[in-house]
Amino acid sequence: MIRFLTLCLFLFSIDGFTQKDTAALQEEINQEVWNAFQNAFQTLDGEALNATYAETVLRVTPSGIDTQNSFKAKNLERFMGYEKEGVSITLDFWFDSRHTNTTASYEVGFYRIGFIKNNETTYSYGQFHIVIQKLNGQWKITQDWDTDTINGEKIGAQDFGKRAPLKF
Repeated sequence: MIRFLTLCLFLFSIDGFTQKDTAALQEEINQEVWNAFQNAFQTLDGEALNATYAETVLRVTPSGIDTQNSFKAKNLERFMGYEKEGVSITLDFWFDSRHTNTTASYEVGFYRIGFIKNNETTYSYGQFHIVIQKLNGQWKITQDWDTDTINGEKIGAQDFGKRAPLKF
């Protein structure tokens, strides 16, 4: 009986350390990836946005699968276009789930992008599934999937409003 209790206490203490380690790893990811990602969108800095991604990325959107990183050139073009048109952007998001270990994290959440032009804001909403891996000591996005529908229904303000956006 004493061995059983000792084993239980040991397992509970390991679980406590794991939860603390996971929280620390996710905070690293927040700073290295998500803070930089959000800032790049809001400053229309395509180079900084692309720097949050690994050299090779699997990018999936409703338009198809990109395994050639062509989305990176499109990021640069899109942000330059917004700048020329006088459009500014806000990006807010929150996580529905995060599963993280020392080398990888699978993160699911919802986003809201605000496009501001002539003091009018229009919003775009969606869900993302992101794989982030630690490569050469840096966290980088290696898989990026997002959609603007769930079960054929358009994602909107009500879906996004289920939680408060994250602040970094």
